[in-house]
Amino acid sequence: MMADKLVTIAQFGDYIEADLAKQMLADFGIKSVVTGQHASNIYSGMPALGGYCKLQTLESQAKEALEILESNKKSVDAAPDDAQE
Repeated sequence: MMADKLVTIAQFGDYIEADLAKQMLADFGIKSVVTGQHASNIYSGMPALGGYCKLQTLESQAKEALEILESNKKSVDAAPDDAQE
């Protein structure tokens, strides 16, 4: 039996965003890891220097994880902006 490998499913400009996405996936039973958090802290705002956090999950769960993240992105984009009221 071949073991699943980790694949990158998303990149984030800061660790907090990446960790929130990781927790959302965990709520759906999908295990994931965030890599690059130290680089994103050091090189924040400088993506050319590697200032991204990567969210990775098992290859066998990647499709479902992407669907969850995309679904959440759509619901956030569709939500009214309370800050402007």
